[in-house]
Amino acid sequence: MKAINYWLMKSEPSVYSITDLQQQGETIWDGVRNYQARNFMRQMQIGDLAFFYHSNAEPPGIFGLMQIVETGIADPTQFDVNSKYYDDKSTPESPRWQTVKVQFVKVFSQPISLSILKEKFSGDELLVVKKGNRLSVIPVLETVAQKILDLS
Repeated sequence: MKAINYWLMKSEPSVYSITDLQQQGETIWDGVRNYQARNFMRQMQIGDLAFFYHSNAEPPGIFGLMQIVETGIADPTQFDVNSKYYDDKSTPESPRWQTVKVQFVKVFSQPISLSILKEKFSGDELLVVKKGNRLSVIPVLETVAQKILDLS
């Protein structure tokens, strides 16, 4: 049995929220334009779980859980000249940006705010609480993930 990896994926709720995902059931996680975040998505495997984090929100924090259901997808926004995520150096033959498809799992009954996360975890344990971290996709250690699930 393969191990499940855990991730944290950020979205601004005004752009795409956990409620949007709940209503749609699944979506591709497009628009990521940071190489390190992209590389983390390349490591994702079907069955992995990801915490849905609302950034630029009041309060920011983890609002729910989703599952990775497809990997290795070329992000279609990189080819769309009308998209703010368009990349003129990317081609369908050699896409620079990959993404994953996520499926809704659940909304937490109580969001886990950034301030609570900062109380419970150090920046070495959970990158989202580390000063200066701006990555929209980060890995989460299994021990930390279990503590987050316990908090939910």
